[in-house]
Amino acid sequence: MHRSAKTSYRVEPTSSAIANRDVAGGDTIAAISTPPGEGAIALVRMSGPDAIAIAEKIFRGKEKPTRFNSHVQHLGEVVSQSDEPIDEVLISVHRAPASYTAEDVVEISCHGGTLVTAKVLEICLRNGARAARAGEFTERAFLNGKMDLTQAEAVIDLIRARTDLALRSAAEQLEGKLGQRIRAIRDGLVNLLAHIEAAIDFPEEGIEPDDGGKLRARLDFIHEEISALLATADQGRMLREGVRIVIYGATNAGKSSLLNRLIGYDRVIVSDTHGTTRDTIEERVNLRGIPIRLFDTAGLRISTSDLEREGIARTESSLKQADLRLHIIDRNAPRPVHFAESAMNGNEIVVLNKSDLAEHSDWQGFSAVRISCATEEGIADLQQEIIARIGKHHLRAENSVAINLRHRDCLRRASEACDRARRGMGDGLSSEYLAVDLNDALRAVGEVIGAVGVEQILDSVFGQFCIGK
Repeated sequence: MHRSAKTSYRVEPTSSAIANRDVAGGDTIAAISTPPGEGAIALVRMSGPDAIAIAEKIFRGKEKPTRFNSHVQHLGEVVSQSDEPIDEVLISVHRAPASYTAEDVVEISCHGGTLVTAKVLEICLRNGARAARAGEFTERAFLNGKMDLTQAEAVIDLIRARTDLALRSAAEQLEGKLGQRIRAIRDGLVNLLAHIEAAIDFPEEGIEPDDGGKLRARLDFIHEEISALLATADQGRMLREGVRIVIYGATNAGKSSLLNRLIGYDRVIVSDTHGTTRDTIEERVNLRGIPIRLFDTAGLRISTSDLEREGIARTESSLKQADLRLHIIDRNAPRPVHFAESAMNGNEIVVLNKSDLAEHSDWQGFSAVRISCATEEGIADLQQEIIARIGKHHLRAENSVAINLRHRDCLRRASEACDRARRGMGDGLSSEYLAVDLNDALRAVGEVIGAVGVEQILDSVFGQFCIGK
């Protein structure tokens, strides 16, 4: 999809980053921007200084691409170097800077066959374009100041979103809401640092830094803003990867049956034979707008089978990584030994299965979610309890802006630098030492939006994209 020229926040990346990555006056790139396979329409996109000139060579229609109005589609044919028709297409020109990349962009909508799309791309490459790297179109948008780095990352989050909440989070980050908060933190650090460094560099001007109390108050406010964003890291992971919910318990308690009920179809074989599930099985589900990763695990019991013991070891590993655990128990059986200890775990829901059958006296009056996988009784109650537990992680619609792992690393370093500066204030260190720590914090915050030299992280960020985006 083509985005307009409107940009909420403009970032000027370092000139060295632009020079090193063949952008801003470099070569022209081309790629197929739609998924591989057959479809009604496919899109081939070019971006760069020669994009329109290349289109002029390969397009035959009523008008030449050099005379097209920007953002208007024209019907015609793409032809080979020998002037043979390849396909009937719609072509549009998006002139710099009012384009996705801030360069001249040409978009060719052709028929969606695998061969015809490849031939349209090939003729673009034969006439002077080169094949784009993964994510290079969005990378150019970042390097040319169309978006900051958080907005660029939001593009891939938008593409991968599986739920309404994840989609909203990505859309708000793409609009620049996260970048706006980061920029406010950065501005606060810049102002604080500028005041301190002015007093250091121009003592003859009589500039006096704020007293210790005012400096600490300003720094504490910045630190609180950083901490507030760091607190969204788990939420961001859950939005992007899904909440990890591990179903565990003894063999034949109904773990696989519960997985089948929660995802809505028979994904796992269910049997009365003990130890049927030997490996960890993962499925994804959208539970009332929340992305969920469900893990069905091998039943916990003493086993002489090497294969089953390996499955049990994987169950124990999955439990350590779980955001929420569903301990499913056969309510017809006696209460397991040491059960009370596990039931007190804050991220665990005890699920008593087989409520269509008689309940063992050990469970009389015990507070738990009672279900029947056979009749679906209580499944809705279990889903509601899962949503309530997830809510304790603040994964709600009103909290959709959340940082990712890269942001967390940058902000953690910024927070540590602010802590050092505050301790230095308490120890009575000179302004020069405070300036060093505040500069460290400023660089770390700047890395989040790409406002400092970030060459080393660009490959990691844009390497996640598909070709043509």
